[in-house]
Amino acid sequence: MKVVIFCGGLGVRMGEETQRIPKPMVEIGGRPLLWHIMRYYAAWGHNDFVLCLGYKGDVVKRYFLEYNGAMLNDFVLDRNGHGTKVELLSQDLEEWRITFVDTGMSATIGERLKAVGPYLAEEDVFLATYGDGLTDVSIPALIDSFHANSKIAQFIAVRPQFNAHLVLTDDGGNVVGVEDMSRSSVRVNGGYFVFRREILDLIEPGDELVEETFQRLIATGELVAYPYDGFFGAMDTIKDRQRLEMMHETGQAPWQRPRLDLPDPLAV
Repeated sequence: MKVVIFCGGLGVRMGEETQRIPKPMVEIGGRPLLWHIMRYYAAWGHNDFVLCLGYKGDVVKRYFLEYNGAMLNDFVLDRNGHGTKVELLSQDLEEWRITFVDTGMSATIGERLKAVGPYLAEEDVFLATYGDGLTDVSIPALIDSFHANSKIAQFIAVRPQFNAHLVLTDDGGNVVGVEDMSRSSVRVNGGYFVFRREILDLIEPGDELVEETFQRLIATGELVAYPYDGFFGAMDTIKDRQRLEMMHETGQAPWQRPRLDLPDPLAV
């Protein structure tokens, strides 16, 4: 099943770093966030990617064109009279197929998805996500739920990850409750999608996927949420990046070590 990744935005809240590289190429543990996302899908067997490029798309292209597996994996260097041989002890891009598509500098998410339609011609169902979020959701469980619901679109609905309090008031403005946003019943779009090909026909010029296209799906009952209470971490700010980096450094990165109650896709 193909995986569409939206990685063409500006990432203005990430500060100076995104002035030279697109946000999905900001590194966590020495590797781009985009690589972490792709590796997670590939671990579940989905290694055919369509990248929707825009802002500094050449940086993404160059990274994969110049990718040197020996720099990021263990290897044996054997030098003898016949030359030099590098034997990789582990590999991560060995079976990845990546389609790079320039979808425009200022295109909306909906327009980016529409633009890659020709590369999804043989896909009745495909996966999609933003290029700035990590999770440990079970991809097979997500797909099974999608097929069980028989809708056009599905996304994971997660609890907000930012520090804020939800204020509850009565009609007179009196505060009747204050709840930690992350512990409330409020959920937000986690951005890990499953789509049927029909969604491409519903996207109109200028559509923001969530704001316009999803409204059409809601009106016809064709959009369903997959509530997920496991790990989800978006990298919207420098603080988010620091949090993800710390999780990686301390060995507490759920997107690399899935929850114990789920099959471990990385144990290969």
